[in-house]
Amino acid sequence: MKAILALAGLAACCWWAAPVLAAPGTAGAAYLPRTGDQVLETLRATPGDPAVRELRAWQAKRAAEPTNVLVACEVARRCVERSRHDADPRYLGRAQAALAPWWDAPAAPVEVLILRATLRQSQHDFIRALADLDLAAGLAPRNPQVWLTRVTILTLQGEYAAARRACGPLAQLAPGLISLTAASGIATLNGDAERACARLRGALAGAGTAGAGERVWALTVLAEAETRTGRFAAAEADFQRALNLAPRDPYLLGAYADLLLDLGRPREAVQLIGAEPRADGLLLRLAIAEAALTPPPATFVAHAAALRARFEAGRLRGDFVHQREEARYLLEVAGDPRAALPVARANWDVQREPADARLLLAAARGAGDPAAAAPVLDFVRTNRLEDTVLARWAGQLSPNQ
Repeated sequence: MKAILALAGLAACCWWAAPVLAAPGTAGAAYLPRTGDQVLETLRATPGDPAVRELRAWQAKRAAEPTNVLVACEVARRCVERSRHDADPRYLGRAQAALAPWWDAPAAPVEVLILRATLRQSQHDFIRALADLDLAAGLAPRNPQVWLTRVTILTLQGEYAAARRACGPLAQLAPGLISLTAASGIATLNGDAERACARLRGALAGAGTAGAGERVWALTVLAEAETRTGRFAAAEADFQRALNLAPRDPYLLGAYADLLLDLGRPREAVQLIGAEPRADGLLLRLAIAEAALTPPPATFVAHAAALRARFEAGRLRGDFVHQREEARYLLEVAGDPRAALPVARANWDVQREPADARLLLAAARGAGDPAAAAPVLDFVRTNRLEDTVLARWAGQLSPNQ
């Protein structure tokens, strides 16, 4: 179940990083260092880490047997897990490279299809990811990873009815905390938050044999639902419980930092994230927290400039995967809601989590363009999404107000 869980959270938890080996202003061009001793990048990996040593051993096996599908899939799976652990998307590129012989093959083996779907999910290529999962389900309908990844993607897209249908096979194949968390996570977004949270609390209390990863996922889903429904003390307690199990989990830190920012406690958010966050998603939150301090610390200017440069580089490369982060930067760091609005709208066209809904509403409010909020208002109403902040803003933007 550990491997299943690690792959399940990829889309939501995968943080983006600054581009490397590309000169400013030359989209996709190779960068040639002027001297042999020029430092291009400082790698995050710790040589003494057993997981890193094991990954390198598997990579050596793959180099010796490049068409061995079992070895390639093991390398790809470990790279995905490492990307999640280190908040380093470069490992996703290595995972895709390991699967290169089968990347465009329509008749790929099941494990390749699942991993390919996971990587396409991280690229927001949801249509082809779901197509891969359809093929995988036809070949291996009793593989729980197929259904969990499907649930994850459909939930990200706001397709809750379809996500619930995928929970049926998952409950049979992965009973316990994993399937219950997946189903409860959907319910918290689709008009049944109170009962879903109660089920999750009960499941956590009775999940004595569940692994740490499963418990962290369940606690994070629970804490986020409690945040949306205004149960802030309970949310903070559950975030703390999760942090006791995974103190440097990047997604968890970001979600908890968002709660602290909502509660007007930016100084605590800065302390939570730390002075040198590993993940750029955490750097974004650090800059937002610093901007809220009076006066902002000296590091704020450098952090904001670093974020701006990375978004500009992404646009030069034609990379539009990180529109949520860019829109939030424009809105909360640069203070430019008019510039944030089209980015937030484009992001909403791709993914429809509560954070995306809030972002488009905030940009519409800030830009003085209530009509731009219409898609979110319709989505919230149709899906009975329970979120105290969204409800308040929706009331302010409703044409009936």
